[in-house]
Amino acid sequence: MLRPWKLEFEIDKKLEKAVYLQIADTIIADIRSGRLAAGDALPGSRNLALMLKINRNTVVEAYQVLINEEWVISKERKGIFVSEKLPVLQERLSEKRTAPEENVSALNRPVINFDDGHPDSKIAPVAELARAYRQIFNRKAKWQMMGYGNEHGDIEFRKVISQMLNHQRGMHINENEISITRGSQMAMFLTAQCLLKAGDQVIVENPGYKPAWKAFEYAGAELLPAGVDHEGIIIEDIEKLLTENQNIKAIYITPHRQYPTTVTLSLTRRLKLIELSNQYGITIIEDDYDNEFHFGYRPILPVSSFAELNSYVYIGTLSKVVAPALRIGYLASKDPNMIQKIGDLRKIIDVQGDVIMEQAVLQLIKEGTVKKHIKKATVHYKNKRDLVFYFLEKYLKDIADFTLPEGGLAFWIAPRKKLNWDAVSALLLEKNINIIHPQQYSHDRIINGFRLSYGSLSEEQLELSIKIISEVLKNESARSK
Repeated sequence: MLRPWKLEFEIDKKLEKAVYLQIADTIIADIRSGRLAAGDALPGSRNLALMLKINRNTVVEAYQVLINEEWVISKERKGIFVSEKLPVLQERLSEKRTAPEENVSALNRPVINFDDGHPDSKIAPVAELARAYRQIFNRKAKWQMMGYGNEHGDIEFRKVISQMLNHQRGMHINENEISITRGSQMAMFLTAQCLLKAGDQVIVENPGYKPAWKAFEYAGAELLPAGVDHEGIIIEDIEKLLTENQNIKAIYITPHRQYPTTVTLSLTRRLKLIELSNQYGITIIEDDYDNEFHFGYRPILPVSSFAELNSYVYIGTLSKVVAPALRIGYLASKDPNMIQKIGDLRKIIDVQGDVIMEQAVLQLIKEGTVKKHIKKATVHYKNKRDLVFYFLEKYLKDIADFTLPEGGLAFWIAPRKKLNWDAVSALLLEKNINIIHPQQYSHDRIINGFRLSYGSLSEEQLELSIKIISEVLKNESARSK
């Protein structure tokens, strides 16, 4: 039997939802949208597992959820088939009989996915990186790099990172105060494990970045949420938490462009935050996740650049600059004990980083390729940002609030009416649009807003999806009266 349907699915590791549930919900969305019709056969669990490159048991669990919820049925010795008894499915079948052909084809569009701010891989200097990588292997001293190196990364690479932080971000750091990691999330994990212990508390922005929260919780720490407004994390909330709790060890912030709202922490609040950090002896963990793409005069300098700050860990990444799949992050700290602990732990879990890749990126930095790419990419993203702002003004200005961000690769959209985000997300999925559910940013109550990224999407996808999003938000806003 022919099985032409193909699951358009990509595992989202940022979601708390288990992979088998992500698969099940994606299939449900395809049934609701009409991509899967009544009686259609699904791939066998073994074949689908091979297609997705995951364990077969994960697919079996996903199919069991679909069977339990009666979206599909299992026929002995034949396979898994879409149920013919679903009311929503009958509505779709009726629509397909009467809808124009162009509407039917629209149902089969691939999903437009709004990620959390990924860059456009099509403009990444991949060819230059591949060339540099090959050249590394052709050098006479190549075999010296094939053994184990320093757990903190290549010393020359760290020197270049320290120069970049000092010259461009106003910091005062040297190569021995930097550790290279496989992405910023590893840097966050290492920091949490070496700074925190069970019973410690960490103040976090709410809404905020949950993968960092999970790293802190895995270390045994308790999260204490502080609110965010148009000037960044609210100092009054921090002061209240400091007076009411005795075990606060750190404050985690994204001050340059707060994740997910994109607001910049004001200078007044930066100075007060430094004062509180020093007064209470707590460490500021600063996540500067997208410093490079700035469209104003210059990026705001990191909180960690202030000489008055006693204790900090500064975390950054090169993944967005060179290539999205490149996993090179780094952390910096003036505390030698912290760097030592991080090095010791790094040797246990990973021994060292990718020395060959570090050398290749180092070559791109020294020959000016990275600087040239950042300049080109900044123009590219600024033009795209301005276009998205035009679309937002055209379609969303009457129902939601948003501002023109000075940098980064995303807007924050805040509807003026409180919406049912489960319904909004489901309706958008029916129209082949996937947004990150606001619960992924929220600590307790779900925030009434979402992050609309634009870096990795085409202009056509952006206008089409923003128009559809506006229609869904208008309908849900009308229902909420």
